[in-house]
Amino acid sequence: MNKNLYFIMGTADNTEQSIEDVLEEALSAGITEFQLREKGPGALTGDSLLELAKRCKELCARYKVPFFINDNVDLCIASNADGLHIGQEDASVREARAKIGPHRQLGVSVHTVEQAIQAMQDGADYLGIGPVYSTSSKADARPPSGVSVIKEVHALYPNIPIVGIGGITENNAPAVWEAGASGIAVISAIARSTNRRETIQLFKQGGAVWS
Repeated sequence: MNKNLYFIMGTADNTEQSIEDVLEEALSAGITEFQLREKGPGALTGDSLLELAKRCKELCARYKVPFFINDNVDLCIASNADGLHIGQEDASVREARAKIGPHRQLGVSVHTVEQAIQAMQDGADYLGIGPVYSTSSKADARPPSGVSVIKEVHALYPNIPIVGIGGITENNAPAVWEAGASGIAVISAIARSTNRRETIQLFKQGGAVWS
């Protein structure tokens, strides 16, 4: 069975190609979720960001792949995204759930078992756990925790989707699957891949699908 592969990208993650070009290639190669994460110097804002989000949503809809927005409740609603993903420093989980409604998916990044428990109590649909390994995609990334937190949270919530994130490559992905993750989130490994189809297939080898 296939594993779920959650692709995350913003305009800064590949300066040689447009997000739309990279996204369509990744969609055709088999990613199962996409999150627009527009951060950092020169990030799009306002109408430009909304138009990009709408184009990404349209592409994802064409491939029947859920489209998520990172850390922007208003953009999530305005672009009619399928879901929202927030971190520990973003809006509270309860507030986000109240604003996006019950019909959209809500993912929450957690770094400890205690944070995972709180996120589930507050209305999260799935958990992003990491950074699993060292990553250069986030300047403010926490120290890597390996797969230990994934194992602990999976033991507590065996039926809740867990997405591992942070420094995951085709080579170390098997350990993340074995720890109990039902999905893997990837930024640079796909955004900057020279052969996205092969990269995506390597990531997705084995496992169970979540939705």
